[in-house]
Amino acid sequence: MSNVIAIVGRPNVGKSTFFNRMIGERKAIIDDLSGVTRDRIYGFSDWNGKNFTIVDTGGFVKNSDDVFEAAIRSQVTLAIDEAEAIVFIVDVTTGITDLDEEVARMLRKTKKPVFLAVNKVDNSQRHLQANEFWSLGFDNTYFISAITGGGTGELLDGVAELIPDAPESNMESDIPRIAIVGQPNVGKSSLTNALLGEERNIVTDIPGTTRDAIHTRYTKFDKDFYLIDTAGLRKKAKVHEDLEYYSVIRAVKAMDDTDVCVLMINAVDGLEAQDLAILGLIQRRKKGVVILVNKWDLVENKETNSARDFEIELKRKIAPFNDIPVLFTSVTEKQRIFQAVDAALGVWQNRQQKITTSKLNEIMGTIIERKPPPSVKGRIISIKYITQLPLFYPAFAFFCNHPKLVPESYKNFLENQMRERFDFSGVPISIYFREK
Repeated sequence: MSNVIAIVGRPNVGKSTFFNRMIGERKAIIDDLSGVTRDRIYGFSDWNGKNFTIVDTGGFVKNSDDVFEAAIRSQVTLAIDEAEAIVFIVDVTTGITDLDEEVARMLRKTKKPVFLAVNKVDNSQRHLQANEFWSLGFDNTYFISAITGGGTGELLDGVAELIPDAPESNMESDIPRIAIVGQPNVGKSSLTNALLGEERNIVTDIPGTTRDAIHTRYTKFDKDFYLIDTAGLRKKAKVHEDLEYYSVIRAVKAMDDTDVCVLMINAVDGLEAQDLAILGLIQRRKKGVVILVNKWDLVENKETNSARDFEIELKRKIAPFNDIPVLFTSVTEKQRIFQAVDAALGVWQNRQQKITTSKLNEIMGTIIERKPPPSVKGRIISIKYITQLPLFYPAFAFFCNHPKLVPESYKNFLENQMRERFDFSGVPISIYFREK
């Protein structure tokens, strides 16, 4: 299970700056305009052995008639519901505002750990001013400067200490774990029920009916694997919630327990931005992936080459990582659903493979000799030795004399060559250059 840390607070207090510092890159847009961060942005970080999924929410604006600000209120409420811990950021330069008081009242009702981060405390005068924020009533209060990093280490020490450890899984480690992920209402639970031959998960036409991850041991037709579906009934009164958020955060949580993700997309709608976001999460988590184009029976005016053209366009959109099995299914008609299982198990096998050092150097060494890396700044780059790293996903170290000078284009060339010589279909691979 992911440790989800939600960053909340009113607009323009430095949430995005704090988020960027936590993940080590400038991913969130930063501007002095109130409410620049409209959507949740997800990043991954770790501290003291704890892995975090960090959620940067939009600013919180109470009782506003503006549709945009109303959406931000909803986002923050949902982030509070989903997070294992919450970082509430305020601004020392403005003091405690009515909005801060309102957020604090909401957070005091939750039983989850809340960390108050008083931001922009970058001199002794502001440090004195920050003491007024103790009146908000949070024991875990820290004075920080997100832009310089001051105090953020102590804050993360507190977060890492209080968030729960991931529970030990009772699943056997040598059995494949396959998760079904995707946007709401694409047929994830229907697929689970079709494979299991029972109504294990509640299926309705209401998007977002499923909520929590369920693990099921599948032992039919001489196959043995765990099937993970984000399942569990949600009351109809809550269906109006932000479903885009749930589709991503549930996928994040399911990914931690899985080896291969079956990404289901809607054939009628095609590949959407949210599908690409989930695929990006799968890649960053180094999980195997199969794309299942569901509801193919509902596509009108199909021709002989419709599936081929659809797949070509889909792989164009997901490039450069387009070495992914794509299947066209209709779960309700039980069309090709067992082929999807075979494809996922095949990807699991690809992800498990270990290539001997001698074979790597024999095959890739010949390719490198035939097309060596280009010289950079007058320096000739010489790759001498290749080995697979002992990681849970395929990763390879290329030892050379100038590892920092190897162009990204040549790295992509090597990855493409490896995919041609070894079967890594559906599996993200990593290539590292190390100094010989």
